[in-house]
Amino acid sequence: MPKTPDSARSDTAARPGSTRRGLLFGGAAVSATALLAACTSNEPTKKDKTPATDNRPAADSAPGKKVTIGFAGPQADHGWLNAINENARNRAKKYADVTLDITEGSNDTAAQIGQIQTLINKKVDVLVILPTDGKALTQTGLAAMKAGIPVINLDRAFASPQASRCYVGGDNYGMGLNAGRYIGEKLKGKAGAKVVELAGIDSLELTRLRTQGFDDALKNYPNITKVARQAAEFTVESGQAKMAQLLQAQPQFDALWNHDDDQGVGALRAIAQAGRKDFLMVGGAGAKSAMDAIKADNSVLKATVLYPPTMSASAIDLARALGQGKGIGGIAELEIPASLTLYSAVVTRENVDDYLPTGFN
Repeated sequence: MPKTPDSARSDTAARPGSTRRGLLFGGAAVSATALLAACTSNEPTKKDKTPATDNRPAADSAPGKKVTIGFAGPQADHGWLNAINENARNRAKKYADVTLDITEGSNDTAAQIGQIQTLINKKVDVLVILPTDGKALTQTGLAAMKAGIPVINLDRAFASPQASRCYVGGDNYGMGLNAGRYIGEKLKGKAGAKVVELAGIDSLELTRLRTQGFDDALKNYPNITKVARQAAEFTVESGQAKMAQLLQAQPQFDALWNHDDDQGVGALRAIAQAGRKDFLMVGGAGAKSAMDAIKADNSVLKATVLYPPTMSASAIDLARALGQGKGIGGIAELEIPASLTLYSAVVTRENVDDYLPTGFN
């Protein structure tokens, strides 16, 4: 399950002529809030049409300096995590000069540390790490950086900014904020409107941020009251069980904000079983099943707020740029950014065709 970044991160700018190790701990203190256009100033080639894959132009596939990228993530036991792996693989295939060494993936922290140490011992050029637990993997990130291997920390943030050269992740607060704004605009003319929330795992910081963003957005709509909140576990089964409880406890409400499209599959089952059609639903993350339902317009699901798994494709772009000593196109700096936070777009029936190619199974 995707986790949120720590607070804003910064590095000290490296001077020209610095050693490789010096560059790892330096870099431009730049943050970006949109998707990368390309990782180098090379010309783009044809787009990838594979579902759940980044559709942006890749950099020129004409060989440059060869780069071996080590990729270590958790076990793909969730649709979003599987899409993370697929995006990384598909992006790497676009480059004749990139070799991707990807681990099997594990939800056991010790096992992932061992996998990353193996990649360090292989002396890969760049590491992309989506930690099972950012805090627990911090020392491993630091070890790689000290060994002269730049690290791109994906999604779940390390406890120290020194453990990576660049952070790439989604915007959990923005997910909740945009979900709340969408619902607020839909209900702003309705007096006494009521909303409910089907959250994710409450022990995770990402869940707190998604709820906080949602609540902050609703403050701008005094006619709307959140009357209930239930936490699920990012699974189909938990979504169905917890949604059934919400429906039983709340015989009438106008909108539902569901944090995750995987658990949303179960929520929609519970809603159909209850025969309820009297409210609108907004999902989260961007599963293909959610986008298909939005396009069909045959259920209460009217929108989903993205948490793009394409972030791993952007991480491959950045890793290639790091390995080749390049910056990225579209910005003036000579170095890649220190962080990249992706935007949580709202997918509706009006724009769903634009986002369907990024939908994950």
